[in-house]
Amino acid sequence: MFSWSTTDRPIVALAPMAGVTDAAYRQLIKKLAPEVVVYSEFLSTDAIHYGAKKTMGMMNFDPELERPFIVQVFGKKPENFLSAAKIVEEMGADGIDINMGCPAARVTSSCHGSALMRDPELAAELVQATKEAVKIPVSVKTRLGWESPDQLISFCSKLVEAGADALAIHGRTYTQKYNGAANWDPIYELKKVISVPVIGNGDITSAQIAVDKLGNLDGVMIGRGTFGNPWIMKDVCEALKSSKLKVPSSNKLIPTIEKLSFEDKIPIILEHCELSVRLKGERRGMFEMRKHLASYVKGIDGAKELRARLVLVESVEDVKSILGHY
Repeated sequence: MFSWSTTDRPIVALAPMAGVTDAAYRQLIKKLAPEVVVYSEFLSTDAIHYGAKKTMGMMNFDPELERPFIVQVFGKKPENFLSAAKIVEEMGADGIDINMGCPAARVTSSCHGSALMRDPELAAELVQATKEAVKIPVSVKTRLGWESPDQLISFCSKLVEAGADALAIHGRTYTQKYNGAANWDPIYELKKVISVPVIGNGDITSAQIAVDKLGNLDGVMIGRGTFGNPWIMKDVCEALKSSKLKVPSSNKLIPTIEKLSFEDKIPIILEHCELSVRLKGERRGMFEMRKHLASYVKGIDGAKELRARLVLVESVEDVKSILGHY
């Protein structure tokens, strides 16, 4: 049975991202870096409670390829957290994560996501209700605070008292959204007084940054840094495992583990397309791949022209044809 407390350190996790961390993306990441902890897209506890078909389908995962697999949920009704948690456990997930960090207006306007940071009592009640319902671990992903990090320690302490088994902290406040640089200093201070594993998140775009940012934390979580570059997960895992990198040095750069040319990446890009089609069907699968394909070509010669063609693809063969001419 999965447990945050016994997971090998440092933990490397793929951040849950709406419209991104579907089964195809998770399986691709796990092929590149098998030790990574992967999360579902964030799912409504209300929808799970009522058995909404689309939401239930988004919880499907391959137990042979995706463990440890964490389902991330959001909501504000304790009774629905209780019933949703039982469903998540029954379908075989390794853990449940409660979203208390999403800053999207459509989420916070309903007192979901980041808005829970303004209601610590309700936030703790949701954790407690979830813990009472299941035996699998319950974690929370949140931010530094609403406007400042001043309440981070008191807020997270309530969550741990309520039963949270692990915390992932994004190094920005709600009001920052995704602007400015992520601040990890309050996360380090939190870890000094919190007994459960604490994972840092925000602005990791290379293995060097992951090593430099780890500090006293139990692991790192990477989200937007994987866009167009899922290979970063392998680089980070290898760098953090290396005993030579325990003491980061500002004048010693860590090279990427595999310096791949774009041509070298094409087989993995095509595999991502094939996974998406196999899991969602050609029409939907390729439609959802278009955003990934646009990210994959970012920064290469002729990217603008390639992107213009790739955002119109309708089949894996279309992608093969376009990239085959690169």
